[in-house]
Amino acid sequence: MANLMGDKKASFLRLVEERALSKEEKKKLQDALVPYIPKDCISNVLLRLPLESLQRSRFVCKPWYTIINSLKFIDDHLERSESVLIFISSIKEENLYPFSTRPFAVEKPNTFSVEAKLLQSESVPVLVQPNINPTLKYYIKFLEINNGRSKIGEYSVSCTGHIRAACNGLILLENKLKKGGLIVVNPVTRKLISLPLGTLCPADKESYGFAFCTVTGEYKVVHLFQDELRYFGCEILNLGTRVWRAVNGPSFGLLRWLGCLPVLAIGALHWVPNIDSSDYLVSIEVDKERFHTIPLPKSSRYHDRIVEMRGFLSFVTHEEENQIGVWILKGLGELWTRQLSIKTGCILDMVPLYSLRIKGDMIFKRDEDGSFYAYDFQLQVMRKIEMEQERLKMSGMYHPHVNSLISWSSRERSQDVFY
Repeated sequence: MANLMGDKKASFLRLVEERALSKEEKKKLQDALVPYIPKDCISNVLLRLPLESLQRSRFVCKPWYTIINSLKFIDDHLERSESVLIFISSIKEENLYPFSTRPFAVEKPNTFSVEAKLLQSESVPVLVQPNINPTLKYYIKFLEINNGRSKIGEYSVSCTGHIRAACNGLILLENKLKKGGLIVVNPVTRKLISLPLGTLCPADKESYGFAFCTVTGEYKVVHLFQDELRYFGCEILNLGTRVWRAVNGPSFGLLRWLGCLPVLAIGALHWVPNIDSSDYLVSIEVDKERFHTIPLPKSSRYHDRIVEMRGFLSFVTHEEENQIGVWILKGLGELWTRQLSIKTGCILDMVPLYSLRIKGDMIFKRDEDGSFYAYDFQLQVMRKIEMEQERLKMSGMYHPHVNSLISWSSRERSQDVFY
């Protein structure tokens, strides 16, 4: 009996040794067939992949997963990503059943619902979750412009609220599940977080700015609002703490209109104070959280705008004889310098929307027909953009945006998950 047990034990040990040896042989064979590629080379290749391919590449192998989730890769990817315009499009308009006697729409399969994920994260039981009518929901999409052509990209993400602001790939959404509530979402990673209620006021009496503070490394939401006495108040929320703090607002009478989105550039958020004939900007420094005014080089007109241009603040103004002037402000406390004049292809109702952060082209949109134009500063040529669709089915406003893997917390950024 003892001899039998000894033979079984020896056989088991031989089997373990053979399996271990076979694993070593397989690894040696694999190393011989697949040459070693440095991590930096792999990272450089992954950085050049389209967004959809990059998402799938995370699950190819553990080393790739580690590379793509690293803080360095996320920052490098942000630096290489081109600007787009993010917007929402009504599900009702896109998916109406033609033979239905009443409006009826359904979401596309495998659509990620912001509200459903929010309720899940807050541990709301399924049986008591509100039933959201799909006809009241929107798809989040983006418009990409490249080489004179446009392309509409989809995240397969739906929501019920409008986009209020955007920064570094994060967007600020209205939370329709809670009056006056807000949600911060990265539509690429589908990571989201709800914000506590701040001061409640009508949508036309408030404006939101979204900014990254390079001094503290924090993302901040700036809420500017007008009270019943026409005074402007301001409160700021750090995404790290999620607590609203009241700060001194702009002096009485400086702001008269909140129709234009604020622009983040040179370390501050900037508002144009009036729809026409503005001689200055109202700005708040992201770090010091203080308001002040910045004189414009000339009085603005109805179709003039301020635009972030490769980190600087630009003032794009329509001038006489169908030409557009571009002024640049390189820092707070400095003077505006005239950069150039656009003398070809200019039309009076061209509204500057944003500047491509990599290529540098300025994108315009005509008020009359909604057509898009791109001005190439190197070739000094204005081109009409060939649209993928004749007219975009959009709701709300366009927001300059960049598709990224960024999160709002450096502690969490390496833990982003694609759903």
